[in-house]
Amino acid sequence: MVAAPSIAIMLGYSSFPLTPGTAPVSEPQTGRRPRVADRRTLFERMLEFLSPGPDSTDELIETLADAELRELIEPESRIMLEGVIRMADMTAGDVMLAAPRMDQLDIDSPYDELLAQVIDTGHSRFPVYDGERDNVIGILMAKDLLKLQRAPELNLRALLRPAVFVPETKGLNELLRDFRSNRNHLAIVIDEFGKTCGLITIEDVLEEIVGEIEDEFDEKGRESGMFTLADGSQRVAGDAAIDEVNTYFNTQLPAEDFDTIGGLVAHELGRVPHRGEAVEVGGLRLVVMLARGGAVRWFKVTRCSPADGDAPANPA
Repeated sequence: MVAAPSIAIMLGYSSFPLTPGTAPVSEPQTGRRPRVADRRTLFERMLEFLSPGPDSTDELIETLADAELRELIEPESRIMLEGVIRMADMTAGDVMLAAPRMDQLDIDSPYDELLAQVIDTGHSRFPVYDGERDNVIGILMAKDLLKLQRAPELNLRALLRPAVFVPETKGLNELLRDFRSNRNHLAIVIDEFGKTCGLITIEDVLEEIVGEIEDEFDEKGRESGMFTLADGSQRVAGDAAIDEVNTYFNTQLPAEDFDTIGGLVAHELGRVPHRGEAVEVGGLRLVVMLARGGAVRWFKVTRCSPADGDAPANPA
């Protein structure tokens, strides 16, 4: 009768033979991952059993907020993690700039008109259409437009880059991967019928994670929130103080109830305006040039004509 092997031999952790004349037990497979000792205390294991991890996105976000309160993570880290979690359920249609507010160029416009529009809006990329605004035929880089000034014989169509079209239902996670792999920074969003319904950039997607990103409108260390544009109008920061605006334009905007021009405009409209919307107040016409993160970043400001007066807010 053969004696029962020890537990260690049964598990294969010994190379000694079971009995004389038998083959040695093989060594364990190298691909098998060794078991890691559980270093948690009994109390910690019981606590995890009684209070399991989050079962939903909302619970996970609450857990992150609790971790921030307990100073386990920094507020910036919590915001970024929440952005990643929320972005998983978002689509291009949730973040895109709607088609009526897109700054587009007409392929048949003269060079001077195109250049003025590029300077006025300050973007680096523009969708170009032929005939109807819905018919986007390519993307024009602002720097490429300068080539026409040096070589007028060039055809504008030859300077266009292929436009990327994505459905409005495309997830932001997948869209971000496409942006990175294809090295595209801009895509045209289309609906189920193939019509243009908006525009989205890689910056729009990243801002859902990291918050507001400085762009071509931002000037670090600026002392003033007002700049003169090529057409003689003024570009005014949304956080410019009303007293500063009154001094610059010699106006009498109410400075007692509001600190910034953006706050005054939001009050006049009853909400935060979108890009392209306009309001006339105190003899000034303010058109939203850029709005991000629930606030207006830049206005284009001109004086109202005498016949306009102090008109109510109207969409552009």
